[in-house]
Amino acid sequence: MRLFLVALAAFSFATGGHAQSNATGPLETPAGTLQFERAEHGFVATVDKEIVDRFEANTLTHFDDIGSTNDSIARMLVLTDAGPVLYDFRRRPPLVQRVSERLKVRRVFWQGDEVVMQGPQGWFRFRQGVLTKLQSSTTVYH
Repeated sequence: MRLFLVALAAFSFATGGHAQSNATGPLETPAGTLQFERAEHGFVATVDKEIVDRFEANTLTHFDDIGSTNDSIARMLVLTDAGPVLYDFRRRPPLVQRVSERLKVRRVFWQGDEVVMQGPQGWFRFRQGVLTKLQSSTTVYH
């Protein structure tokens, strides 16, 4: 049992922890160069100097999905005061989708066209603009 817990902790750190960042940029994406700039009570996100989003947050925290194209960021989940926001840079202009409720997010897993988030409230899936609380599952997320 002890070995199982150690392996689980190592797996959790390796898959969830490495993607969290507070970098403001410039960050390369398939849609262009992303930059976050401090604004009055939050941040402004720009791609190639064009504003794609504004959000309130005291600090910048995002989880990145590194794509296969030149190790650029394909998708990103940004934590804001109003709740997470998903940026999909695989299209131009980038798709911006807001999660419908406030969530504290600890870890993020990217699986196909969905993002799975773990926080103190449990596990959630965000897919095609819909947030779903997950029950027990046999799906393995990477």
